[in-house]
Amino acid sequence: MSGNLRVLHAPNIVGGNPPSLAAAERALGLDSRSVSLAGDPFGFGCDELLWRHGDGRLRREAQRWRLFRRALRDFDVIHFNFGESILTWGGLLSGRIGPSAVDRLRLRFARHLELVDLPVLRRARKVIAVTYQGDDARQGDFCRAHFPISILDGVEPGYYTPWSDRRKRERIAKFTHYAHLVYALNPDLLHVLPRAAQFLPYANVDPAEWRPVAGSLGARATPVVLHAPSHRGVKGTEHVIAAVDRLRAEGVAVELSLVEGVKLEEAKQIYERADVVVDQLLAGWYGGFAVQAMALGKPVAAYIRSEDLRFIPQAMREELPVVNATPQTVYEVLRSLLRSPSSDLAALGQRSRAYVERWHDPLKLAARIKADYERTFAQIHRAAGCTPRLGEGA
Repeated sequence: MSGNLRVLHAPNIVGGNPPSLAAAERALGLDSRSVSLAGDPFGFGCDELLWRHGDGRLRREAQRWRLFRRALRDFDVIHFNFGESILTWGGLLSGRIGPSAVDRLRLRFARHLELVDLPVLRRARKVIAVTYQGDDARQGDFCRAHFPISILDGVEPGYYTPWSDRRKRERIAKFTHYAHLVYALNPDLLHVLPRAAQFLPYANVDPAEWRPVAGSLGARATPVVLHAPSHRGVKGTEHVIAAVDRLRAEGVAVELSLVEGVKLEEAKQIYERADVVVDQLLAGWYGGFAVQAMALGKPVAAYIRSEDLRFIPQAMREELPVVNATPQTVYEVLRSLLRSPSSDLAALGQRSRAYVERWHDPLKLAARIKADYERTFAQIHRAAGCTPRLGEGA
């Protein structure tokens, strides 16, 4: 195989993982590009944003189909993110489906377009990869049956429905059939993904850009506990607030910093002030926000579900610096951390930073994925009995 694989990350940039991975792949020699349809509200950049403010539905759908044509013509690897393809539901199912005849007709028509790009890309001998990140695969009925603590405990009625669970299973089944590579950023998702799916740590933080910043515990009267929920119910925010209120009622001086709806650069400056960080308390694993905090050298608490740890490499489990906290124990965890000598918190922060450097470095993760791409690309073309021609449609 000569030349470099051309890689398209699409169609979204949830949590900043796809553009960070694309940048790391470019650093390793791949011609990798992150293209988003709609962008994101938190300031995560991407290489190309297709939908602009004011674009109508017809223009947006035309852009979607043009991106699909480019995928066929210009790329060797199509890496989908958040469990969606370029033609997920044909763009026809934005918003909740109601009981009206029009909605039922939209649903029936869209089912014929759902993920229709996958078999076409497969026939064109493209490497198809997909990364699941959370609620693109997580299902309410499975959580209810298997997890004593889950996001179900915090979200509003209707967040998970029998229809949404069924829709996710249908998508997963289709990706299972057509995708060559399946990854999951959260280990609980591997309970509902195919056996061949692989756990992939978050690649959303460049350690060179997120440098350690010491907390101030012991240097000022009021320590800062920081929590940054994108959705309060999902993250278990009410339990963090209740724990801090209880500590204050007992006379403990503590400041709670809730960071919500803030762009990335501003949020980073706020994170740097934290002494202790609390991430999500219901999902069973830490999120991309926790990786950012650990890269800054902050002690992090989050709920780590023991049943999911079998999906994590043993060395990663052994080095995990996140302090386990459930909704029931977060008060005790915070009290213990805030009473710890500043030297102990600093040591925990140093462990957190070292953990990110070993397990979440985008360059290391990109090297692993690059090997997956190249092996799969060679297998596809060897099976077809043809000579690989990079960057050209089949």
